[in-house]
Parts: sequence; C-alpha cells; structure tokens
Amino acid sequence: MTPRDLESVREHIASHVIGQRNLVDGMLVCLLSDGHLLVEGMPGLAKTTAVNALAEAIEGDFHRIQFTPDLLPSDLVGTDIYRHEKAEFEFRPGPLFHNILLADEVNRAPAKVQAALLEAMGERQITVGQKTYALPKLFMVLATQNPVEQEGTYHLPEAQLDRFLMQVVVDYPTHEEELKILDLDNDRQRQHPKPPASPLPEAGLFAMRAAVAELFVDPRLNRYMVDLVQATRNPQAYDNEMARWCRFGASPRATLALARCARALAWLNGDPFVSPEHIQEVAADILRHRLLLTFEAEADGITADDLIRRLVSLVAIP
Repeated sequence: MTPRDLESVREHIASHVIGQRNLVDGMLVCLLSDGHLLVEGMPGLAKTTAVNALAEAIEGDFHRIQFTPDLLPSDLVGTDIYRHEKAEFEFRPGPLFHNILLADEVNRAPAKVQAALLEAMGERQITVGQKTYALPKLFMVLATQNPVEQEGTYHLPEAQLDRFLMQVVVDYPTHEEELKILDLDNDRQRQHPKPPASPLPEAGLFAMRAAVAELFVDPRLNRYMVDLVQATRNPQAYDNEMARWCRFGASPRATLALARCARALAWLNGDPFVSPEHIQEVAADILRHRLLLTFEAEADGITADDLIRRLVSLVAIP
C-alpha cells in the first residue's frame, strides 16, 4: 500500500469540506497511527461534516452520538437486558462497539459519561457489571468539542485528554474559501453528494499502518522527541519565561504520540524516513491538550501554542 491509496479518502473529504487542510491531515495521521482525534472549534466550521466524510470513505461500522448533559454511561457502552424466556441477562452492545465513533460536542456530557469513554479509548475494552468486552480491532473515536467558554460545556478531564492522540483546532475559513463554500452548498441543493466509489477496506488500512510502523527513525531523533517532552516538565532548564508559563508538562504518551504521528506524516508525504521537520509539524497538535498553563500565563494571554512555539525554538535539533 502507498500514500496514493489514501487519495480517494482525501478527495472524498475535499468534496464535502472546503479548506481545513490541517484538519484533514490530522484525521489521516490519526487514522494511520491508530489513535483518537479531538477537534475543537466554534459551531458551523464543518467539524462534524469532515468526520462524517472520513467515516464514509472507510470500510466499517460508523455511529454518531450527540453528547448532552443528560447522557448516561449505558447510552455509550450498552446494558444488560433481562430475558424472561431464558431467565438470564443478555448484554446489548452500545455505540462504542462500532469501528468509528463520532462523539459530537463531547465536552457537553458529565463526568460519568467521560469515564465510560475513557476506558474504551485507553484500553480498547469496556466493562459492564463484572464482565469485560473487547472492542473491534478497528476502533477510532473522532470527537468534536466547542470552546469551553461557551455555555453548557465542561472541561474534559486531563486523563481523558491524554488519551486523544492529537487535538486539532479549526479556524474560520478565508474569504476565498467561504465563497467556495457557497458554491458547494448550491451544488448540494441541486444534487446530493456522491458516496465514495470504493471505501478503503480494513485490510488495506492495516497494511498502511504496518508500512508506517516500518518507516526509519534515526536514534538521534528519538532523543530529540524525548528532549521536547522532557522540556515541558523541566522548562526552567531551558528558559525562565517558559518556566513561568508551564505548570504541568506532558506525559510519556506524548513521546509515543510524537513518534507515531511523525512516522505517519512522513509516510503520508511519501518520504522514506522521519526528519526533524515532521516532528515539529505534529508537535503542536500532540502537545497543546497535554500542557497545563500557569495562571500567570493565562492572565497574560499566553496560549499552549505560544508555549509550544517557544519550546520548539529552544530545544536543539540533533
């Protein structure tokens, strides 16, 4: 399998979404890295449309669930149903047993629901009562969330944020892109968008993931990725300003995510090996949701992206 085999997936997404190159690349990198993706942005920026288009282009079961404040854990994992004719309980699986799950507005659900999703994302299994059930081999959570400043939203727990391989922030389209959005909407009113001719089969996706895992990474770049993550935990060793901004650094999951996503991006670009540029390109999407800023940084209007840009500029490339 080659990156060309993913072109049909990219083209299908492009037929539904104008622009948003960072979002499309993030979805494909997460797909190749066997990880989960968190997409943040204001309402109306095609987050759900893009995720729906990706799911249509891949062979497998897809389910969308709207997260609301009254959602229950059983609405996700399923529940035991008592069968009178058998005089026993029978488990009825919930939406988590689909291959691709769109968790729309994930930060509108309460803590108990987030805890149920946490086990599925981290362990690829769910527990109901005293029994544990394995999830499908192809299992990917694509979650959208609105900025936490909006009414009716919750902060996601840090432990759950850490389970997301990447977080992509979606911005408003440019003037030219919005004109194209109008044209696309007019076309949709005249005719419905066509489904992909042949969705990417699961076997093909697993073959791509195997090819990504075999891509060469120089041992010096492994040290560079560790240095980047270690710098978030010991910022005072690099810069007093960065130490003033960063309250808690990233976990070892961030290091693993850097390695997996850098490989996926290099493979997606058709490069034969991972370079420092690949690592730097994915660094922001991997680290922004794993860093906790100090109150002083937030008061000064410093964002996680500001901290990551400073981090990348200070940590030496081998």
